[in-house]
Amino acid sequence: MPATFRTVFDKEPMHSSILLISCYELGHQPLSLAWPLAALRAAGLDAATVDLAVEVFPTAKAAGADLIAIAVPMHTALRIGVDAARKARAENPGAHLCFFGLYAWLNRRHLLHPGDSRKGVADSVIAGETEPVLVDLAQALSAGSPPAEVPGLTTAHREASPHLGRHTLPVPDRNPLPSLDSYAHYVPGSTSPTNGSATGRGRSVEDPVAYPAGYTEATRGCLHTCRHCPVVPVYNGRFFVVPVETVLADIAQQVENGARHITFGDPDFLNGPGHARKVARALHGAFPQVSFDFTAKVEHLLKHRRLLPELAEHGASFVVSAFESTSDRVLSRLQKGHTRRHMEEALAAVDEVGLSIQPTWMPFTPWTSLDDYLFMLRWIRQQGLIPHVPAVQLSIRMLVPPGSALLSGEDADEWKGTLDAANFTYRWQHPDPRMDALQQQVARIAEMAGQYETEGSSGAGGGNLPDPVGDAASPFAVFHRIECAAHNAADRPPPALPPLSSYMPRPPRLTEHWFC
Repeated sequence: MPATFRTVFDKEPMHSSILLISCYELGHQPLSLAWPLAALRAAGLDAATVDLAVEVFPTAKAAGADLIAIAVPMHTALRIGVDAARKARAENPGAHLCFFGLYAWLNRRHLLHPGDSRKGVADSVIAGETEPVLVDLAQALSAGSPPAEVPGLTTAHREASPHLGRHTLPVPDRNPLPSLDSYAHYVPGSTSPTNGSATGRGRSVEDPVAYPAGYTEATRGCLHTCRHCPVVPVYNGRFFVVPVETVLADIAQQVENGARHITFGDPDFLNGPGHARKVARALHGAFPQVSFDFTAKVEHLLKHRRLLPELAEHGASFVVSAFESTSDRVLSRLQKGHTRRHMEEALAAVDEVGLSIQPTWMPFTPWTSLDDYLFMLRWIRQQGLIPHVPAVQLSIRMLVPPGSALLSGEDADEWKGTLDAANFTYRWQHPDPRMDALQQQVARIAEMAGQYETEGSSGAGGGNLPDPVGDAASPFAVFHRIECAAHNAADRPPPALPPLSSYMPRPPRLTEHWFC
């Protein structure tokens, strides 16, 4: 950890009675620490914080804590968080260990009582709007009251529903967190078309600087109930608006600390289109030089397409949208609410206003055939999306955590295997063994591409990759390796590399790729 970060972090008391731990949040400075910390401090409590994505495990702080709360908003964070909890338990057997976040709720039974003689790694779990419950838990422990009496707290002996009561969210407290320089940066993208060889030797001209990026949320929860989404079992179609003033104050403190771009991490920024308009307008009015990205469903991009020009005018540079599959049959199974035709209409809608798009995918499901996968690759190529789709997106396999809405599907018994509680997912095998083998091969290609990209970048921002690393990491070269693997699995000849004239500029993006 750089000395500058250690100096800031050590301003916190060495033996704080509360320790908040973040594990991984897709390369963002953790809002899952900043919001609970602000809520605790507003209640007259204090806490030390650590982000294990960029800092080492705080042994001394864990040893001195009465309450250790671990944020697990995603599957990767949960795996890291369980290891952290075991370390904390070894250092401090008497501490109360609480997991909070989406994946804490989905995996509450294994976290609290794994089903054997061992004690669970957690003493309690909080889900939903977690801050009020976490404050109540901290106050109960401070007063010597039984934690089991805290409303909204799930323990081994009592299950509470996710807390979905309305409450006032404070401005997140980011003061003790590592600086934005340690996290994902924003790359504006290419300024001219690619020229040169088809292997990527002639690359487009990019802005050589990658800018620090901030992260905030304007809403929490989601109106929709897509079957595979981890938000659904917790929020069940509900969402909560964060006041514009709170959102803008959080953005302001990040801009003051160097942010030139903001990611809105809401499950869907357009759940409340009027609120989204107000937030974007306020951001642009206060910081016209700051760009932003947001996430939105395909159906929202179409339903609210009249809002897109205004968002672009206010600084939106790209939108993330969960396309998931090009098979209408698979999309129906996932209850996505869109079809392939809708995806094509959404591409036209964002292109019309000058917005870039980053589609996300779940290409390996029990229902996706090898022909489906080949068609998806062909469609991505035809739509000019190759540089918009990181290789990791083409390797993602459907995750089925306990409590997933996927388990309520009529055909669940046909594909669902046993629960692998230690890895927080139900096992499943594809009926076509070629698909499982292909997924592993694509994952290896994506991992190697990520290593090349890291080796070829300088610092957090990257910039143009030097040869020969740049050749190996070119989005077109990596995509073609995946095409070759898929066509080989189907015993078909692979397509040729795209002709030179079809190459295009790199889109705006963050230096940390999205994945679940």
